[in-house]
Amino acid sequence: MEIAGGTRSKQREQGKVLLGLAGGMLVIAGGLIGAYYVVGTRSVAVAATVPAEPATQTPQAGTNVAGAKDLAAILAREVELVTAKGSTKLTWTALGIELDPDEARRSSGNLATLAGKAALPVRVNRELAIKALLELKAKTDQSPIDAYLDLEGRKIYDDRPGRSLDVWGSLPKLAAAARSGTGKLELDTIAVPAAVTKTGLGIDDISKVLGHYETDFSVGDKDRNFNLKLAASKVNGVVLKPGVVWSFNDHVGERSQNTGYKIAHVITAGEMVDGLAGGTCQISTTLFGAAFFAGLDIPDTRNHSRPSVYTPLGFDATVVWPNTDLKLRNPYDFAVAIRYVVTNGQAKVEVLGKGRPYDKVVFERKVLEETPYPTEERLDDEIILGEQRIDQEGFPGFKLERYRKFYKNGKQVRSQQKWVVTYKPVTEYIRRGTSTDPNAKKAEQEELHGPKPPKSDTFQLSQ
Repeated sequence: MEIAGGTRSKQREQGKVLLGLAGGMLVIAGGLIGAYYVVGTRSVAVAATVPAEPATQTPQAGTNVAGAKDLAAILAREVELVTAKGSTKLTWTALGIELDPDEARRSSGNLATLAGKAALPVRVNRELAIKALLELKAKTDQSPIDAYLDLEGRKIYDDRPGRSLDVWGSLPKLAAAARSGTGKLELDTIAVPAAVTKTGLGIDDISKVLGHYETDFSVGDKDRNFNLKLAASKVNGVVLKPGVVWSFNDHVGERSQNTGYKIAHVITAGEMVDGLAGGTCQISTTLFGAAFFAGLDIPDTRNHSRPSVYTPLGFDATVVWPNTDLKLRNPYDFAVAIRYVVTNGQAKVEVLGKGRPYDKVVFERKVLEETPYPTEERLDDEIILGEQRIDQEGFPGFKLERYRKFYKNGKQVRSQQKWVVTYKPVTEYIRRGTSTDPNAKKAEQEELHGPKPPKSDTFQLSQ
């Protein structure tokens, strides 16, 4: 019985020891776990307080740090731009060329290789490029030069087309050149035709004077001189093509205040009075004289009602808008041009062309009839009785024939007995005083400059 009881007592003691060991191990294990969490938490906290080192960016393909600097240097370079007016230089950046990021990410290889393949990762900023090209266009465009007649030098200058920068046509070339980093680029230009071409002038030779004529005028009459110059300016440079009939009235147009003409001396009803566009008839007469000696046909002309002081009797041509006209026709197989100059008291006309086919052209005049002029008195109660002055000189009436003869190698080859010219007598007006007032004014005679009767029934003038 004793053995049995002793064994149970031993077993109870061993159980206590095992339980103590187990409890100790649990304590140790708990401590280890606690220590783990403490250490781990401390480690995280420490890590959170250590500053992170800056991340190093891995350069994208084709845009590493060195490549980007090199590309920026390329864009800062100047490129030679060839324009219509020569060469100029601008940087690629100024031309609106910039980095293309999308292209840069897809690119590989160094810039030299990419440039050789025309594959630099750049693009065109259209807004900036168009602005730069428009500014360049304003500086480099060349205007066309019209063909023109140098009437004084008797030369014809050909037209020359202009050149204009084609802004939108140049954009693709600009983009292609930028991708290869070229140092020179010829921009697109467009030809701008001249408004007046040599063909359009209708004449190819003005080197010879076929005929000319000059008339004199007083430089003191400013309004009349103004009218002379205005009308002459309408005729200067006129080109008459072969077979064409030219009208003075159609070309010069209406002579009125609206078209700039002034009041000056004109012949009305056989009397010299002030009228609108006075002096125009001297322009038509001088043109008539040059056309006469140039051998141009004169299908329509009319002489004045009274002779003119600036041209021989029978050698004048009046014009009145719109019905009384001077018409010329070019009978040659080449065009002719008219040069008209009014200056220093002379109106001068030249008919220019390849050359007159005659050695000499002659104007001849033969008086057929002469009619005496009448006289009229004009009484004036403001002038002392018995005094008188001439307001207008009288001039006889004439009927005459006008000839034009053509000579070649000293022989007459052609004759025109075409015109019969008639001038009515010009009334002489005498102003007589009727006043008995001793204080009345005297009749002061103004200087008269009327035409003089011909000294002979025949007259000749030649060129």
